[in-house]
Amino acid sequence: MHALDRTLDRALDRALVLGAGGSVGTAWTAGLAGGLRRAGVDLGEADLFVGTSAGAITAALLATGQDPDRLATPVRPTGPGAGRPQVDGRRLGEAFAVLGNAADDPDGARRRVGRIALAAETGPEEAHIARMRGMVGADHWPDRRLLIPATDAETGEQRVFDRASGAPLPAAVAAATAFPGIYPPITVDGRRYLDGSLHSATNAALAAGARVLVVIDPQAHLFPRELLDRELAVAAAHTVLTVEPDPAALRAFGPDLNDRTAWEPSYREGLRQGAEAAERLRPAWTAGAGPHRAGVRAGAPR
Repeated sequence: MHALDRTLDRALDRALVLGAGGSVGTAWTAGLAGGLRRAGVDLGEADLFVGTSAGAITAALLATGQDPDRLATPVRPTGPGAGRPQVDGRRLGEAFAVLGNAADDPDGARRRVGRIALAAETGPEEAHIARMRGMVGADHWPDRRLLIPATDAETGEQRVFDRASGAPLPAAVAAATAFPGIYPPITVDGRRYLDGSLHSATNAALAAGARVLVVIDPQAHLFPRELLDRELAVAAAHTVLTVEPDPAALRAFGPDLNDRTAWEPSYREGLRQGAEAAERLRPAWTAGAGPHRAGVRAGAPR
């Protein structure tokens, strides 16, 4: 694993973790950030950003100082091969089958999924990098700390990209979002990398050291809460606030997290939830720290 950039170390008052969630999760997360910003809670002011899979797109957008409203509609990248992904349905099904039985040997499962991904016919790497460049809207890493986890396709080990990693920002985001069977593994420094969610849907443990931690988890309804709680225990923030899709947002998502026709409805639900969540998040976010650990699940039943 590449050493993380330590040139940006400073007091981590606030960290933002954006989790995986496919196309609809990208849209909802961007809408949520937009709704919060309109209500006076600017997640782009975080000292540390951690973006996993789809969350890497919005994390990179916010960390580079852009308006999340640029993702209100799907970005249509230009350039050769930069259209819709070339999905290999057979390999995608094989990957899901392996991941569905990964509990006993997660490391071995990641290696098997890596072999599946390398054999899949999902188009050229350059096309996926072009897609992510168009969505992120930036070519260069920000000065603030941005961590983008990915998975080594051969070893199954985690690789965390940051400004010191040597990977261009669009390539790092492309690697982090390269789900097997949907997008091709991305080459960085001679190695191929896959989606960062193969290790964790949020990778919230990477935010260790922050006093206030906000976790946006578009897939919270799909996984046991205990998985996130273990990551939060490692992060050990003083104040933890989590936001997940509420029932109305889940209806907008539909059954397919990669359904592009659900993008705009999911974004609008994010805007609505952001406005609703602002009052819950504002005290800790504006103060920058809290004396006690708090578990606030905006969007969950009171």
